[in-house]
Amino acid sequence: MISYILAIIVAGGIVGIDQYTKSIAVAKLVNGAPPTPFIKGFLEFNLIENTGAAWGMLSDYTWILISITLVVTVVIIALLLKYGAGNKLLFWAATFVLGGGVGNMIDRVFKGGKVVDFLHFEFWKSFPTFNIADCAIVLGAALMIVYFIIDAVKDYKKQRSAKKDLTDLNEDS
Repeated sequence: MISYILAIIVAGGIVGIDQYTKSIAVAKLVNGAPPTPFIKGFLEFNLIENTGAAWGMLSDYTWILISITLVVTVVIIALLLKYGAGNKLLFWAATFVLGGGVGNMIDRVFKGGKVVDFLHFEFWKSFPTFNIADCAIVLGAALMIVYFIIDAVKDYKKQRSAKKDLTDLNEDS
């Protein structure tokens, strides 16, 4: 029970930080203005109201993006309820994806289908402008990939061990 409360607090914190930083970006930056360097040569602030996903995919298909986010949110909550408390890596992965997804969903629903993005890597011009919610989603997805790789390796070792045991048993007979 405590782990579920922690997941709600952390995901809520991600949503809060995301919405707060987006409100500052909207108040201080001008959409379409030249980027403002933050860490010269590395990170700049550049306000964009994005109607799509990363790299502009599915632009102006807000209802599809909201639907995908709702499905992913339900799957993430199910993962948290079924496995999350038993595995710390999966717990944190799901919590970060949940918080980030809800942060961007709030924008899509309450800001006319537009997500506020404002962080851009200056050294990687083609990388999309992003926000705190996007960071949480990417971190959570990376942790989830690591979780599934570790789980696959464990299964492989278990199957290999079972085969070896069966081979050893047959040789002893």
